[in-house]
This record gives sequence, C-alpha cells and structure tokens, in this order.
Amino acid sequence: MKALVALILLVQLPIHKAVPAVLPAPLGCDDPESEAAAEVAVSYINGHSHHGYKFALNRIENIRVVPQGLNNDIIFLELDLLETTCHILSPTPLVNCTVRSFTEHAVEGDCDVKMQKLDGKLSVLASKCHSHADSSEDVLRVCPDCPLLASLNNTEVSTTVTAALGDHNSKTADAYLRLLEIGRANIKYYPVHSVFVEFAVAATNCSAEEAKDNVETCQLLPDDQSNFGFCTATMVKGPPQDLKVDCQLYGHQVPTPDIPFLSRPGVTYSQPGQDTSAGLVPSVVQGFTNHNLRFSHNNPVASESSSSEFPTSLLSAKSVAKRAVAEVAQHDKVPRPVGFVPPPPPCPGKIHHFKI
Repeated sequence: MKALVALILLVQLPIHKAVPAVLPAPLGCDDPESEAAAEVAVSYINGHSHHGYKFALNRIENIRVVPQGLNNDIIFLELDLLETTCHILSPTPLVNCTVRSFTEHAVEGDCDVKMQKLDGKLSVLASKCHSHADSSEDVLRVCPDCPLLASLNNTEVSTTVTAALGDHNSKTADAYLRLLEIGRANIKYYPVHSVFVEFAVAATNCSAEEAKDNVETCQLLPDDQSNFGFCTATMVKGPPQDLKVDCQLYGHQVPTPDIPFLSRPGVTYSQPGQDTSAGLVPSVVQGFTNHNLRFSHNNPVASESSSSEFPTSLLSAKSVAKRAVAEVAQHDKVPRPVGFVPPPPPCPGKIHHFKI
C-alpha cells in the first residue's frame, strides 16, 4: 500500500520541463546602440591606421551580439566606410572631414571589427579591413570627364611631388620639409595635360636656408616637437608649364597614449638615411592608387566566422531564424491595408553618403 501511495504522489508531482534559453533580441543596424558601437570602431580604425586618409561610416552592414556573462558582451560589426579628405595625421575631428564625392574617384573601406562591451564601456579587440577605389568604369559612366586615380608610384606623380616640395622649400623661410607619403594623385590630359597630387610632409630640425648647405643633416623633429603637414600641388605640363603648391603644417600634436609614436601614421616612411624629399614612396603602394587599410588592420579574429566566442548553437539559431522569417513571408496571407509599407529589415542599415 505504501508503495502505491508513493507512486500516486509521484504521478501528481508537477513535471518541470527544461526551458530553452531565450536568445536576446537582435540589434538592428540603425539602432542607437549599433551606431554608438560603430562610432567607437571607426575612431579606432582611424587612430590605428598608419597611412592614407581618415574614413567615415557609410553603412553598418551587420551586427551580432554574443553575451558572455553579466554586463559583458562580444560584438561583431561589419562596416562600410568611405575615404575623407582628411589625412590621418590631420588633427581635424572626423565630424568635420568631408567625404570624397563619387566623381572624385571614391575609395571604399570594408571592415570587420570585434568589440567588447563590459559594464557599459565599449572597446575594440580586433579589426580587419580592406579598402579599394571604385571601378574606373563606374566613375566614367557617370562622369566621362572626371580624372581617375593614378598609381602612387607613377613617374609623373613622383616627379610632380619632388618638384612641388622643392618649390615650397626654396621659397619658405620656415622649416625644411621632408616627404612622408604620397596620398593621392590623378592625371588629366584634357583640356591640358596636368598632374594633381596630395602628399603628407613633416618638418625637420633645419630651416629651409640651412638645408641648402647640407640637407643630409636635416632630421625629422623629435617626438616632443614633431610637426606634420599636408600639401597639394598641380603641375600643368603646358606649354607653358605651371606649378601651384600649397602646404599647411598642423603644428605639434600630442601623440595618443595608446598609439606608440613610432607606429603613428607616416612616421614609418622616414627610415634612417632615406632622403624622403626626393619623392620616394613605400613598397606597399607600388602599382596601387590608394593606401589599403589592410596594411594597418589585418587581424583575422575580427571576423565573426573566425571567432571562438561565437558558439555553434548561436550560428545554428541564426540559420533557423532566417528560415523562419522566409517561411512567414511566403505563407503570410493576412490582407494588408492600402498603403501599408512593411518595416525595413534590421540589417543592413541606412546609407549615410552614397553607395559604391
């Protein structure tokens, strides 16, 4: 009898089934939290790039959040960026930098960024990027007369940079400048043959007058006095030949604490014994029209697919969710009111400037 009573009581006990863990609602690419993460990511990319120009956010392609514990998330971002007119050495805040227009032969950056949000604070763990100029065909289709980007080691380009820097140094009473890098260039053949160049420079410990006697002794200023700048120049091949040069120095900038000075932008070009005033360019740009972000950001763990933090269960759940959405879309027979506009998908986000 006791056994029977025990059995009856056991049957009457409530059955507790395991409740599957509920995944957090996915962030949309245009959500304020996503935009805040992208802002931190773009700032990191610009602050840790060694060459070229600052990039601005054009679109958040995707965002994935992987909870790691209480107030601890890993975030994976896929970003589309566009090159601005501000060189990375420029102290101009990114918000004041102009994105280059499509007709200027725009350069796009694609970046994967792995971040952590710990107790509400965002930090970047890894970044992987690639940047490339828009195709010549796309530019010429819209603007047949627009000049295309020229190779940074093109002979006409390097000759123009050398002439421009020499012209500036011959006319200034200030510091003698050395070339750090050629940033951009284009060559036009109509209505006149002309070469346009942009290049980064740095002040030396010599005046331009002192450099005339012994230029080999002129060295870049030490860390606590460094002074970088930026020049633009146009050489009209003529006849008659004409050269216009404009150089602006930024003044001494205090290095960012988390970026060692020797890894800061441009400085890597000035090797001991190398006369960078002669229009020399680094081997990494031989034959290229733009500085590739890949040379500064190439950590494979930045990608969601390469991360150990992203469990297989969540990847499977992501695929199941996609199938579920597709099935709902296919079988949804609910009549919609006139003028109904379905909400946009959570990703990719809005385009801030223009699509390449």
